[in-house]
Amino acid sequence: MESSPSPRTGRRHSLLRTAAVTLSLATTAVLAGCASADTTTDSSSGQSAFKPAAQKEGSRITVWADSTRLPSVQAYQKSHPDVKMKIVTYDGGADGSTYLQSKVQLFDRTGSGWPDVVFGAPTDVTWASEATKPGGQPFAAPLDAKLVPRSTLDGFAKGSLTPCEFNGHTYCMRNDIAQVLLWYNKPLMDNWGYKVPTTWQEYEALGEQVAKDHPGYLVGSVGDTNSHESYFWSGQCPAFNLVKPDTLRTDLRDPKCTRMAKLLDNLISAKAVATQGFFSQGFAKNSGSKVLMAYGPSWYGQYLFKAGFKTPAKQIAAAPPLAWKGESTTATGNVGGGVWMVSSHSANLKASTGLVTWLTTSDENQATAPTYPAYAQAAKAWLANPANRDYFANDVSKPFEQAANEVWTGWSNTRFSDSTAWSSVVLPALTAGKSLTETLPAWQQEIAGEAKTQGYKVVDQ
Repeated sequence: MESSPSPRTGRRHSLLRTAAVTLSLATTAVLAGCASADTTTDSSSGQSAFKPAAQKEGSRITVWADSTRLPSVQAYQKSHPDVKMKIVTYDGGADGSTYLQSKVQLFDRTGSGWPDVVFGAPTDVTWASEATKPGGQPFAAPLDAKLVPRSTLDGFAKGSLTPCEFNGHTYCMRNDIAQVLLWYNKPLMDNWGYKVPTTWQEYEALGEQVAKDHPGYLVGSVGDTNSHESYFWSGQCPAFNLVKPDTLRTDLRDPKCTRMAKLLDNLISAKAVATQGFFSQGFAKNSGSKVLMAYGPSWYGQYLFKAGFKTPAKQIAAAPPLAWKGESTTATGNVGGGVWMVSSHSANLKASTGLVTWLTTSDENQATAPTYPAYAQAAKAWLANPANRDYFANDVSKPFEQAANEVWTGWSNTRFSDSTAWSSVVLPALTAGKSLTETLPAWQQEIAGEAKTQGYKVVDQ
């Protein structure tokens, strides 16, 4: 098993690539209303107001999708024969690919060739929402500019469209999210008389108790390429905080960073949290059956415990995100989720926005999607699907829904992956026996260096 651990765009592990995901979709669907494209929108960043291309309603639209989303697009085409479509399969931004950006830059130079609809990673939105030249307009169309109703945009989980927002406009619709919550083995917890923690302090104390009572059992891992998103993002650590569109705050000296590092260091020292990744070679075989708890994304249930660890049904349960004792609000992280964008160059914005709306919001599509939908109503249909709930030892609906609305928006979508510095600096340090606390300065320095190469001004306070 590879150590690239998630079914997310940009870091999709082999489990999802090989999973047989069958998308059983209805043959008809009712689209959310999409207004005509004869509108313009103001911009306050120096970009020109959005000016749609000459519209040719009924013209063919070109759709770029990754292999996972391909069946959904094909199902839409089948059930909407009046919509003419050319479907192209590409990597969808997987593994940090810049293929889409490179092709769009080429199309910008030649003045033609742009796809009408694309699936991509949130990182793609950072360049797609900015004009490539003064007075120009971005590749992505501002969907809130009378293309998608405000009522539809307001139906997404709280904060889930934040990666789509730039300069006061919404440039994408979120396909799925991967809200972080607490996973645990219910039979073991019950048999050993352990109470499911609700705070980080209880989690730490229980981890230390498990290490004493049941050596070898684990309450988490920090060894995967996205472990920091589960822990430090959930802890509201300002590692990737855009205070302005061009200014990144990265301050790992912040108490919210250091307290999480200290907590994890204590559990690592107790051997209750592993520095070997859940998805690293040999972990499932050697230690998969000894994972008592795991703090991670909503897809862990199906793609870590069921497919990876082969944990039998009715053992794994989900609990809401942890809170810090004494604090009134709970925040959590997010480990994945792709987006759909409509090209500002599209000559058929009506068909393009209709497709994207259906893909992201319809029960017909999202109820059988592989991961948790960002659109709240579609998420209810997803949770009602027996395939997404029957494996678990409890009803995961409430924990999933609660976590979906508690993702902290202070961990920003940037032009570069948040995993590179963690993987290149922190993971090797942990392997070498260093603590997270003593590695924080080097991690911050690496993040700052990456940000500067991408044109950001970096501040640390």
